[in-house]
Amino acid sequence: MTTRVIIVRHGQSTYNAQKIIQGRCDESVLTDQGIADAQQVGQALSSLSIDAFYCSPLQRAKQTAQTIHALLDNPPPLQSTEQLMEIDLPLWQKLKKDEVANKFAAAYRQWKENPQSFKMTLADGTEHYPVPALYEQAQNFWQDTIAKHSGQTILIVAHNGINRCLIMSAIAMSSDRYHSIQQSNCCISILNFTGEFGEPVQLESLNQTSHLGIPIPPTRPCHSGPRLIMVRHGETNWNKESRFQGIKDIPLNENGRSQGRKAGTFLQDIPIDFAISSSMLRPKETAEIILQHHPDVALSTTPELIEICHGLWEGMLEAEIQADYPELLQQWKDKPETVQMPEGENLQQVWDRGVAAWNKIAEDHSNNDSSLTGLVVAHDAINKVILCYLLGLKPDNFWNIKQGNCAVSVIDYPNGASDKPVLQAINITTHLGGGSIIDKTAAGAL
Repeated sequence: MTTRVIIVRHGQSTYNAQKIIQGRCDESVLTDQGIADAQQVGQALSSLSIDAFYCSPLQRAKQTAQTIHALLDNPPPLQSTEQLMEIDLPLWQKLKKDEVANKFAAAYRQWKENPQSFKMTLADGTEHYPVPALYEQAQNFWQDTIAKHSGQTILIVAHNGINRCLIMSAIAMSSDRYHSIQQSNCCISILNFTGEFGEPVQLESLNQTSHLGIPIPPTRPCHSGPRLIMVRHGETNWNKESRFQGIKDIPLNENGRSQGRKAGTFLQDIPIDFAISSSMLRPKETAEIILQHHPDVALSTTPELIEICHGLWEGMLEAEIQADYPELLQQWKDKPETVQMPEGENLQQVWDRGVAAWNKIAEDHSNNDSSLTGLVVAHDAINKVILCYLLGLKPDNFWNIKQGNCAVSVIDYPNGASDKPVLQAINITTHLGGGSIIDKTAAGAL
């Protein structure tokens, strides 16, 4: 039974506005903007049934949670827990970020490049490793909380660092990727637990901000590399029927074209400098619909981004595959990385060609005079393996990532393709379902 977890970062605080490192310092409070954004979150969540509500005891998070709580229909009691406290940076808190970067240059560089091994030596000689400690704190929260709320919906309001570690530990990301995922003020992220902590968890969405009037998060200051906007193609009739399509060149249905138009409107004010799609009909048509708002951008296609070849399964419904290949179908659900599709591909083959194509796109558009933004439209399996790769995961994490029809994901390369990317947003579908934060696109076969 699925347990849904909705994770919210607190609204803008006075220290956020002043670019001061907060850590566990409890002096900052929400700004007027932070309060207004928290109200927007409350409105976005108001129609959902929330069974449990947890927050950090630090006042910037607690104030955000209380603002949201007041706008929910029949909310549960608000529970404060120290397991949701922010990362502990005792030597840096209350200092401005640029001051820390200058005063502690070597340590700050290690913090950015190797967060898992970054340490602070405290006054008593104790060596404190902030990120591993926070990661363990997140694991302890999951172990204590998920079993209590099996099959329910949990809402969490906390902080940038702890939210990252909650997401990372849930989907098996390692702590060295701490800076690889973004958590904007008052963003919404969603996890779906299939059982207790330690069992598979699906990342449904990361860093939703459209409820704040921000379609996708802005680039960070000093961003010099490319921004790639990844989109899955719109719905086909075979998606709707849960029929395995793979490399069968099935076109969009009318709902898929409508989804493409909605994605186009969602991205219409985002400057796009180049566009690339899989060479198959459904992503190509999706890209062409989106680019109607960007008539000066030419579309290129590449066969390396085509969908996984399901071989003999293509054209079959899951029930038909269950009848003919029961053991292999179960293996595909449980250990997808071990499956060789009959007369088709395995995930490693898809991974190798998809990741190579993605890296080439990033490399080809790095080292320019200005940062370029590109649209990349492909398929469910291709997008999943690329996102797994970018998150430092492996093919066996394939089902940890969700990709809805016409979902938008945003990947930044702040320092170009040679450095680690930042996953700014994953699987944003709010533009498709009347603003709903829940992905309501077709589920089923690839």
